[in-house]
Formats: sequence, C-alpha cells, structure tokens
Amino acid sequence: ARRSLASPVVSGVLCPCGSPQGSAVESGGGGGSAGSCGRSLCEASEQDRRLRALFQKLDVNRDGALCIHDLAVGLGRLGLHRTELDLRKIVKAGDKDLDGQLDFEEFVHYLQDHEKKLRLVFKSLDKKNDGRIDAQEIVQSLRDLGVKISEQQAEKILKSMDKNGTMTIDWNEWRDYHLLHPVENIPEIILYWKHSTIFDVGENLTVPDEFTVEERQTGMWWRHLVAGGGAGAVSRTCTAPLDRLKVLMQVHASRSNNMCIIGGFTQMIREGGPRSLWRGNGINVLKIAPESAIKFMAYEQIKRFIGTDQEMLRIQERLLAGSLAGAIAQSSIYPMEVLKTRMALRKTGQYLGMLDCAKNILAKEGMAAFYKGYIPNMLGIIPYAGIDLAVYETLKNTWLQRYAVNSADPGVFVLLACGTISSTCGQLASYPLALVRTRMQAQASVEGAPEVTMRGLFKHILKTEGAFGLYRGLAPNFMKVIPAVSISYVVYENLKMTLGVDSR
Repeated sequence: ARRSLASPVVSGVLCPCGSPQGSAVESGGGGGSAGSCGRSLCEASEQDRRLRALFQKLDVNRDGALCIHDLAVGLGRLGLHRTELDLRKIVKAGDKDLDGQLDFEEFVHYLQDHEKKLRLVFKSLDKKNDGRIDAQEIVQSLRDLGVKISEQQAEKILKSMDKNGTMTIDWNEWRDYHLLHPVENIPEIILYWKHSTIFDVGENLTVPDEFTVEERQTGMWWRHLVAGGGAGAVSRTCTAPLDRLKVLMQVHASRSNNMCIIGGFTQMIREGGPRSLWRGNGINVLKIAPESAIKFMAYEQIKRFIGTDQEMLRIQERLLAGSLAGAIAQSSIYPMEVLKTRMALRKTGQYLGMLDCAKNILAKEGMAAFYKGYIPNMLGIIPYAGIDLAVYETLKNTWLQRYAVNSADPGVFVLLACGTISSTCGQLASYPLALVRTRMQAQASVEGAPEVTMRGLFKHILKTEGAFGLYRGLAPNFMKVIPAVSISYVVYENLKMTLGVDSR
C-alpha cells in the first residue's frame, strides 16, 4: 500500500484556514477543519497565487504546461510517486484541447472536478454520516458493490491513507491521498446513472451503459442486462399500439391520406379487431435478447482496442465504441427488423405467423429483401446514439455539478426526466432516416411497387410532401416515450430485486 504523502501538495491548494480553493465543493461534514474564514478573507488573488505556485512546482521544464514527465518528476519531488498509467489518466482527464498536456486552466479545472467526485465517493462510503470512514464502512460499501473482503483487508486499505493512526479516515486524509491520484469509473456515479440498460423506447440504438469493475467481476452485469431485457419486453408490449400506428403513418400517411391518431386506431380496430393493435409486437420483443447480447459483447471487445476494461472511456470514445457495437448488433438481427415492419403492416389473414411471413418474403423476394432499408438504418445510429449520449451526459453532469451534495443518486424523477429528454432528442435527430428505412422495408407489401433507393425516396418525399413528410408518425412516436421510459424503469427496478441486485 502507498503511504500518504500528499499533504505538501494539498497544502498548496488550501488557504491558511484549511478550506479548499478552486473547488466547487465545501469541506463541511468531512470531519476535518472546514475553514471558517469565508471568501472575504480568502481572496481570489491568494487562491490564484497558491494554485500557480503548485503548478510551477510541477512544471519542471518551465514551458507553461504539465506533461507526463513533468508530473512524474514534480510529484516525485513532493513525495508523491505515481505510476505512468496513473499520470496518463490525470492528463487524459484534464486535457480539454487534446494536446497531450495540461495548461494552468486545465490543471485548475481538473482539481476542481476531481475534488467534487472525491467528495461524492467519501459521502457514499461514510455510512454513519459522522465525517469519518472506518473498516466496517469500507467492508459494507464494497459488499454493496458485490465485492466481499475481510475486515483485516479493509484495515490495510485504511492504513494506506490514515496519517494520524486513528484507524479512521476523515475528509482531509481522504482528499490528501486521492487529490492527485486519478479516480476513474467512480462506482457511485455509474451505479446510479445507468441509462440504456434501464430505458427502452423501442429503438435499441443507444450507447451501452458502463459497468463497474466489480459488477463485471461478480457477474452482476448479466443480471442488469436480463432485468433491462425484461423491462424492454413489458414496455414495448404496453406501447405496441402506438408503435404500430407510427409504422402505419410512416408508410401510408400522405397529403392526400392524412391519417390522425384517433382515425388510425379506429381503422386498425375496424380492420382486425383490438388484437390487431399488437401486430408486430412479438418479433419486436423477441429481438431484444439477441440484439442486447451481441451489442454488449461487441462493445466490450471494441473497448479493448480503445481503452482498457479498468477505465472509463471519454464520451467520444464511448460514442465510437457504442456506434460500432450498435452497427454490429443491427447487422446481425436486421432481418428481424424487416419482419417486424411487415408483420405490423399485414392485413388480417395475410400471414399465419412470423415464420410464414419469413417464408413468403424469401420465396417471392429473395434473401436481399431482409436487408431493405439497411443503409438508412446504419446511418441513423450515429445521430441517434450521439445526441442521446451527449444530451444525457450533459444533463447528468449538470445535475452532479449543481445538486449532488451527499450522493450521486439523482432520484427517480431526475433519472426519468433525463432519459426522456435524451431519447426524445435522439429520435428527433434520426427520425427522417428511420422513416425512409421503414418505407424501404415495406416496399414489397405494396404489389408491384418499384424498387427505390434511399436517395430517391428522400427526393420523392421532399418533392411530394415537403420536409413535413419526413416526420410522419412523429406524434405517436413521442406519445410513447414517457410511458415507455416510466414502465421500463418500474419493471427494471422490480426485476433487479427479483434477481438479487440491490437497489441502492
């Protein structure tokens, strides 16, 4: 275990009273001195002077930026010895302009953001809320994450950070030990902010969630995926009538055939009775399992080429890995997507079931028919996954920065709101491609329909219906987002408990 020698470094970031400078977090409730001078005595100029003094101590070659070599030598002189991997993580976390080093502004921002995360972790470990962490609390916290350790092992962890020999760690000791040590994949945040696993709005194009190292090692990850799959099945079944109406409006609605929501439902019930509202839902539910499994496995493999299993990928890297994994999963199950569209559009008695539909398509149109609309579907992954991820991460980070004081737990309402907003934005951005995909998938359902390309279909829609034509069916699509997100969340939480995953 490393000995805590961070105090010389941290003292350069603190004012004489001991309150943190350059931090968005107050030190209250941490067991150590929180500082009582206030901002009136700790002037911004003094704060800047101390931060610059620390920066200059670490800037060995005096070029105004901290590279990995600077950090290694500078921290070594201050008694802090970090591995090259640790130093790379520090630079990677703070390097906003991607030049491989930290300027003064990036360094200050890293310290501020890092201390905020450290505060959340400290609060989550402090089960007794007494401002100190003891061995029992470490054992309990790791047990909550699915990791079982003995009290003797917990005491070893304590000794590595405990400077005064009390066998407890206060906030100052915790911060001193970790401030210039990277904390990646913070379990508390990952546990509470799962997104794509929980929310199912019918389109499985989102970037997969991160799982903590402990969740992967203990097998909790597959329980989360099973719970997410079950939640998706229930959610899709409950919102299937709206989904079928969306498909009908995408394919059949036009200026001359203006289909409204009530009229669409009436038409479906008149043609095939109430059961017809769920046409296409069977295959839509069946494809959840293979798509989720393939996507997760592909995502984990792609991550190994981009980062490592032990560290959190940047948002750009998550988007790249998630988009590639989504493309692989979609390619694998795409024939099921075509079947879902054809089953949703079928008339009463047209097919005996999914297998009969597949046989008819194969016999009359050949294997190529199962990949109609493949290109717009693949192109739609980037805007959907990218905007969904970017909006969700922005909302998550905004909440963590402004409102997270004692825990990273956002509560049900905030989580549902973030999931709903990000999914809605993602769908809005990719909707024209989704509409073109659906029309191409449905081509053969219209007898004698000519083969059209994606480009040709876009031109035809814009010419005959205008830009509004690319958003046919948007109303029922948006109507199902809130119930889909809410239902999937409730079912997910209940299935988690059934499968033995603690709800924290």
